[in-house]
Amino acid sequence: MPKIRTHKTTSKRFKRTSSGKIHRVKIGKSHLRRKKPGRVLRSFDKTVEFANPGGVKRVKRLLPYLAKKG
Repeated sequence: MPKIRTHKTTSKRFKRTSSGKIHRVKIGKSHLRRKKPGRVLRSFDKTVEFANPGGVKRVKRLLPYLAKKG
């Protein structure tokens, strides 16, 4: 059985936690930063859970080895 190719851009945007959930980086960090308060800019450093059910299925299809790790 041949190996399945990983979508490289998706692998850079999404990470898997130890509990198996998929996390993504918040959007909007690099655009119009002067207007945003520091509290908002610091919140962009955190990752959030990717909870869209259809999106999770799509990400798992693009990253076949993400779900199979440890």
